Amino acid sequence: MTRLALMIACGLLVSGCATAVRGTTEEVTVVVDPDDAQITTTVGHTCSGNPCSVRVSRKDDFTVTAKKEGYKPKSVHVVSDVSGKGAAGAAGNILLGGVVGLGVDAISGATLDHKPNPVLIELEPEDPSNKATPPGNLDEYRKQIEEEQQKIAKQQANRAGT
Repeated sequence: MTRLALMIACGLLVSGCATAVRGTTEEVTVVVDPDDAQITTTVGHTCSGNPCSVRVSRKDDFTVTAKKEGYKPKSVHVVSDVSGKGAAGAAGNILLGGVVGLGVDAISGATLDHKPNPVLIELEPEDPSNKATPPGNLDEYRKQIEEEQQKIAKQQANRAGT
């Protein structure tokens, strides 16, 4: 029994809580309007679906570029930053993983999230007077995101109140 407890303790010391719970990569969603634009990133991803998702190391900052004939190309820089969830996972190291676990989380990037996520890109027409190339508009998508965030906040508030 003592050997089992020692093995469990060693396992906890060599792995970071955030690394184990959140992983070292993150799915970043890209939404572009008009929706059939070509999407590329500086970390080598490409896609043409909309929305598209790319799996990126949590530590990597990168740029997303959307291009479409008749529109000006547009780029958005995405940065990795400490998130609330990542910080909570790292805090779990104080109880379980110790200094080694904190180090693992810091090196792996597990405490980081990409911002913005989702990446929203509205393309502008090269010729604004051309009715065949209307400007991109993601207002409806933004409204959906806001409603979802409000729903989550309300659920969290309800849980905290119980």
